Amino acid sequence: MKLVLASLFCIAMISCKEAPKETQAQSETAETNPTLDDSNYPEAMRKVFAAHGGLATWKDHRMLSFEIAKPDKREKHSIDLYSRNEKIEMPGIVMGSNGKDIWLLDENVAYKGDAVFYHNLMFYFYAMPFVLSDEGINYSRAEDLEFEGTSYPGIRISYNEGVGLSSKDEYFMHYNPKTFQMEWLGYTVTYRSGEKSDNIKWIRYNDWVDVEGLILPKSLTWHDYEGRTIKAPREPLLFENVSLSKVPMADEFFAKPVNAKIVNRKKE
Repeated sequence: MKLVLASLFCIAMISCKEAPKETQAQSETAETNPTLDDSNYPEAMRKVFAAHGGLATWKDHRMLSFEIAKPDKREKHSIDLYSRNEKIEMPGIVMGSNGKDIWLLDENVAYKGDAVFYHNLMFYFYAMPFVLSDEGINYSRAEDLEFEGTSYPGIRISYNEGVGLSSKDEYFMHYNPKTFQMEWLGYTVTYRSGEKSDNIKWIRYNDWVDVEGLILPKSLTWHDYEGRTIKAPREPLLFENVSLSKVPMADEFFAKPVNAKIVNRKKE
């Protein structure tokens, strides 16, 4: 799930002058955008990508950032879309990944979650449907999802062995049959057990905003459920101050702070 996406970063050449340090660091981490080949995706998947602004537009960007407004705190997430390096900032706590380690800076020992599990988690939910273009994914038809008289066609997503943190996770992406916009995401969680699960949780995607030509979520709404029967909605999770950039951050932005600790996967 955390695989390399590509884009083209154009650097303006300044003659007879040394480039600013930030520009030098950015240019050192820029990569070349390979030719986009979408022939491996099912036709329905290609139509979903197109309905959200197009896969080429997504791959043309390097950095994504957003804030999540929670009742007890505000989180800022910054992600490199190529490397999936990440930094999550919240009051008194910073966590991130640098391509090698997942680290946590929490000097007051206030964080009660699992930093490994949380790594890229909200990014992955937020960046739907585009993260479903990652390598190592298998696509098959999913049973239609019925909700309030509408039948939503779906695509089942599975992963090759060893892909991502939990390669046995599965996703069920359901889209509007007329517009091809994504409307539902079902997902299983196998992070700690390592075993496949048939407990599918459901998120509704029906609140969108245009960001640099891409149609991305403004909010996500988890629903209560019984199997594939969708029940009452929970409080929406809001995303604010969303930005996309074609300019990468310097590697130092994701580097482990001196006082941060490397965190490992928790066991049940």
